[in-house]
Amino acid sequence: MTRVDCHLHTVHSGDSVLSVDRLAVRVAQERLDVVCVTDHHTLAGAHEAIARDIGARVVVGEEIRTHDGEIIGLFLTDRVPYVLPLPEAVRRIRAQGGLVYVPHPLDRARRSVGRAGLTRLCAEGVVDVVETFNAKIGDQRLNTDAADIAAAHGVAGGVGSDAHDPPGVGAAYAEMPDFDGPRSFLAALREARVVGEYRDHAVDWEA
Repeated sequence: MTRVDCHLHTVHSGDSVLSVDRLAVRVAQERLDVVCVTDHHTLAGAHEAIARDIGARVVVGEEIRTHDGEIIGLFLTDRVPYVLPLPEAVRRIRAQGGLVYVPHPLDRARRSVGRAGLTRLCAEGVVDVVETFNAKIGDQRLNTDAADIAAAHGVAGGVGSDAHDPPGVGAAYAEMPDFDGPRSFLAALREARVVGEYRDHAVDWEA
């Protein structure tokens, strides 16, 4: 089985203190096999991680702010501009063969799509993956409710540490069969086991 963190941020996000070198250290310590580097509005962190050879496979992703909340594109080749209408952001992700992943969908403390938005997007077939465990969410009912909505619509569930600092890496991951592209990633997620715990942002972490 393969350990996959579907959602984390490097210093390229602007709000993270996780350097790519530190990510490599934590990947080894946590024995992660794949990390989806999903920086805000840039692919630079994912590309640096690939060039650095961090000891895990890297899925190139981007967390994208839209008019209706944040989504993530996975398996991207090109950056998607931020603050687009959500349908346009989805179109641009799909046009390059990527997957539409909805992070922390019910967390009101962040720019999330919300309960009504998630239900509508799932019903319309817009979403490929719903994040059903996010390690930065303290109220586990929000993760559980997101999982219930995803299951009700037959949408695969994702697992993300949402790490913004070295201690956050490894807080959550999907233990799943190996995959070789977006379609097999989706199929493998349906057989995944969630491994995770709530782990808040590190306080006064220093490199």
